[in-house]
Amino acid sequence: MSTFISADILMPQVDSMKKWAVIACDQFSSQPEYWKEVEDYVKEAPSTLHLMLPEAKLGSKDEDEKIRKIQSTMKNYVDNHLLKTYEQSFIYVERTLQNGKIRRGIIGAIDLEEYSYTPEDEAKIRSTEKTVMERIPPRMKIRYQAPIELPHVILLCDDWKNELLEYITQNKGNLSKLYEFDLMQKGGHIAGWLVDGEIKEQFIEKLQQYEQMMADKYKNLSEHPMYYAVGDGNHSLATAKACYEKLKKNHQWKHVENHLARYALVELENLHDDSQQFEPIHRVITGTDAQELIETLKEQCCGKDGQEIKCYYENKEEVLHLNLHEHQLAVDKVQTFLDEYLKENSGVIDYIHGEEVLRKLASQENAVGIELPAMEKDQLFPSVMTDGTLPRKTFSMGHASEKRYYIEGRAIK
Repeated sequence: MSTFISADILMPQVDSMKKWAVIACDQFSSQPEYWKEVEDYVKEAPSTLHLMLPEAKLGSKDEDEKIRKIQSTMKNYVDNHLLKTYEQSFIYVERTLQNGKIRRGIIGAIDLEEYSYTPEDEAKIRSTEKTVMERIPPRMKIRYQAPIELPHVILLCDDWKNELLEYITQNKGNLSKLYEFDLMQKGGHIAGWLVDGEIKEQFIEKLQQYEQMMADKYKNLSEHPMYYAVGDGNHSLATAKACYEKLKKNHQWKHVENHLARYALVELENLHDDSQQFEPIHRVITGTDAQELIETLKEQCCGKDGQEIKCYYENKEEVLHLNLHEHQLAVDKVQTFLDEYLKENSGVIDYIHGEEVLRKLASQENAVGIELPAMEKDQLFPSVMTDGTLPRKTFSMGHASEKRYYIEGRAIK
């Protein structure tokens, strides 16, 4: 049996799919106007907006009331047969992005027993970024007693041969199309097909072959290689795991061994797909002694040769060479250094997209800009297996408007 499996998937039966599908709750957290526009557009129509709490609204004085309303609305949608079940299926998805590229994925489930967000665990499915534990409890409030889940988790496979999703793409003409529409708020276009029958069985065989290839490919790195990496929605999946562990703690194993909450719905995408673009996230440190920071960085992390990075400070540009061990990323070396340095010295770190913005911010007095290289896709799996979860803000997978929208669901109680 493969680690990524079919599931009983819930699909909405609504007049407007465009109003139903809303972007992941952790996006536009500093832009309340985005969510106001969504509210004005959706109004009272059936929508995933009514089934989740945007992080922009976390901590509001009526948060508990909002959560109760979310759970009540979920129950109403289920009781009123707004959600149709497609038993033991996958759903193949094609998302047309603003740049015209098509990002392909397939919706299925994972067994949370095979997943860990703890860096030292050698699980088959692993988080790619360090989990901020404070972000889990507010999400648990919503999920633990909820009747359904709506995923925005993107799971990545290291399918360098491009055999998994390509098989579904080649056979989509034999699949039933479930939906096709434009996403709200400049989210692009999306279409989904039901994957069942013989095509589903063949896909499951290919999943098993892929997992065996992963075990062979990385056997020199780990006795227990990972098969899948969480590319987006790390904290959402960590919340699912925390809820499941709480359930296990409160019940005997035989009562939860096959509980619906043991599994989580995700979208599987190929790391090596052309549409997957890894963009670097640079660092700027303000309110610091720029010269001292640079000299300490050189002393502790650099040599004559190694990975090049650019530093901007005091209207200067300097190229440094980082000493890295095998599979270590430049961002790992730099972030580890900055975390330690800023414990003892003045300065505030921020995470910046784009070289031009970085240079502008670094031109301030008492500021340093560190321009980091983009992570190569081939580095992701070895780096996580070698060093554990990556430093926060290691890379960005696309822009905010390209994140996953809530469409499909699954019962969890």
